[in-house]
Amino acid sequence: MTTPSTERFEIALNTPAGRLTSAVDVPTAFIPVTAIVPLMRRLGEEAQALEEARSSEEGQSRSCQKGCAACCRMLVPLSPPEAFALREFIRSLTSEQQERIAARLAEAKSILLTHGLWNQLVELGESSQAPEDDTLEPVNQAYYALRMPCPFLDDDLCSIYEERPAACRELLVTSPAEQCLDMAKNPVVPIPVPVRIGPVLGLLWGELTNTPPRLIPLPIALDWAERHQPESRRTWQGTQLLDTALDKVWRFLSQTFQQSGNKPPANESTV
Repeated sequence: MTTPSTERFEIALNTPAGRLTSAVDVPTAFIPVTAIVPLMRRLGEEAQALEEARSSEEGQSRSCQKGCAACCRMLVPLSPPEAFALREFIRSLTSEQQERIAARLAEAKSILLTHGLWNQLVELGESSQAPEDDTLEPVNQAYYALRMPCPFLDDDLCSIYEERPAACRELLVTSPAEQCLDMAKNPVVPIPVPVRIGPVLGLLWGELTNTPPRLIPLPIALDWAERHQPESRRTWQGTQLLDTALDKVWRFLSQTFQQSGNKPPANESTV
């Protein structure tokens, strides 16, 4: 069997919490966008780990623990590449696991239809315009008011933990865990997120397909990915795909530094 050719990239990212260096192997062949989703999530988690270490040094340790699922009642957004990757992951599970997930998704759809939210979520996912905060906030609040467990939650444990969205990975807090029980009333203290990988992948997909950036609400993600299945089969040259994705990461980091009033240092990648 022929081993696909890869190139190793040495990536250096300057984040507010310190410099991150990482090495990644990228196929030189043409690949679907889902192939770099794990890589991008890894970079995001490594950058987040620097912020978590800084918070811990300042006496603010993470309060999130396994089995704490309070935040799993929020409306989670995915980028199109993540939605496609989630569909692939679900299809790799056993028939029994897929049936359990399908049943929970059907139950969630019924609840959302009853409360007039399902069609709004579908419209968000299919919108030809980038979502605006004024449009998203009422939907987020109405969804959170239901206190509906994430359809992928199983006995307060994430059944798609390996493939959970970047937005889930990035929500870490240092405030007492009990305050997360009602985040609409209780202030929580999140650990800063230097670069949000979901929007990065959304921008990447928008550039690749010449479409506006979009975020897909998690409850409709599998339906959305099924409707857009032909798009998921498109491929791009691997190293060019990574270069384009890293460009979006650097822009996010540059904005983070500028918002803090600091001059953004140079980021780089080398083969």
